[in-house]
Amino acid sequence: MSVEVDVMLQEAKESIEAAQNYRSELQQRLNGLNQARKQVRGSSGQAREALRRHFTELQAAASQLLTERLATLLAEVDAIEADSVKPLDDCQSLIEHGVGQADELLREGEAALRCGLGEKEDKLGSFTKKAMHIQLDSLPEVPALVDVPCVSAQLDDSLLGLLRDRVTRLGSVSSHPPVQIEELQERPGGTLVRWCKVDEDFTAADYRLQYRRSGSGGSQYEDAYIGRDCEFLVLHLDPHTDYLFRVCARGEGRTEWSPWSIPQTGYTTLAPHEWCPGTEGYILSSRRNIALRSDSSQSRCPVLYSNAPTYFCGQTLTFKMSAAGQMDRRDSLGVCVDSGRGEESLQRDQAVCISTNGAVFVNGKEMTNQLPAITVGSAVTFDMEVVNLFPISNNNLSEGGNFKLRVTIGSGNREVVFDWLVDQAVDCLFFGCSFVHSGWKVLVF
Repeated sequence: MSVEVDVMLQEAKESIEAAQNYRSELQQRLNGLNQARKQVRGSSGQAREALRRHFTELQAAASQLLTERLATLLAEVDAIEADSVKPLDDCQSLIEHGVGQADELLREGEAALRCGLGEKEDKLGSFTKKAMHIQLDSLPEVPALVDVPCVSAQLDDSLLGLLRDRVTRLGSVSSHPPVQIEELQERPGGTLVRWCKVDEDFTAADYRLQYRRSGSGGSQYEDAYIGRDCEFLVLHLDPHTDYLFRVCARGEGRTEWSPWSIPQTGYTTLAPHEWCPGTEGYILSSRRNIALRSDSSQSRCPVLYSNAPTYFCGQTLTFKMSAAGQMDRRDSLGVCVDSGRGEESLQRDQAVCISTNGAVFVNGKEMTNQLPAITVGSAVTFDMEVVNLFPISNNNLSEGGNFKLRVTIGSGNREVVFDWLVDQAVDCLFFGCSFVHSGWKVLVF
């Protein structure tokens, strides 16, 4: 009986644990539903506010434009009326003056006819002289109606049709943005952001990526990239700090941007790649990620190493050339196990590198395969993965290597792949460069 009770007790405990797990899973799903509902209601409220604000501003601007245009046209009517009425007023004044003179002459003539014989001769003589002075046969010219302005307004009724057509196509409401962030990968001092198009009917001409520090109310989104690529490495981010990323797109033949994607949170725990300060012959930028070879020395070619072994296998290390000097076969860009002081080139043991002429060196030996020569704008990439964590055989010791790393070096549209044997197990590596001549400028990330 006790055995059966123990079994039932165990089953009850398992059922209780399963119920607890089930309740926990359901609670998580409820939280997810609440977040989804919050996103729907929040985004709907923002969309309503954006629509009301846009159309209110549009109505005010359109009313202002119509008011200003009406005032301009009315001012033109007033100007035409004033210019046209003035000569008519002048002509009217002249005619009214002539009518007054004629009335006065008539009164004098009638008075001369009624006067006595003694005064008749003098008054008739005076009347005759005045009549001759007034020139009763001279009349002012009054313009014909066809010669004076007849003001009218010409209004194009098609504007209303055009306006109605544009208004019916103004704005749109979408339930999902056409692009979404697909992946966030941490990189030294930055985050690699990849996005993809989720609306198959949308043809994108350009993408726009923005980011801002998370949890900072006053922080504004900043443009990180505008272009046709679907990924971008955002650099100069503080490690162990959350950042929000969002992306939108501009349709083919359109000027406006699409709605933003749902912001995604990303961060990096990796310190940024930096060159080591104080190396003779090199000038570093303020962030120490750009190095400039500042003077030439034919007798000595110092190696500029990284400030720390910040390159880890599985990452991509990139050297971007923003300026170029004269090539020399002793030049080198590459990765090494240690930052050996006094070395004049990375073309040595425990290092892999590429020279500016495209030659590839592994542990100081030049490979048969060669990459394109390095020039301004060239980007040289190093990718490594561990092949063996333990010694393959005792023969490897005599060959100078216990551990094997598979290395891929890319430059231009070509790459070389080879195995690199190192003396010791390493989880992080130094990088470095050396240039004989001045003028070379390299960015590392």
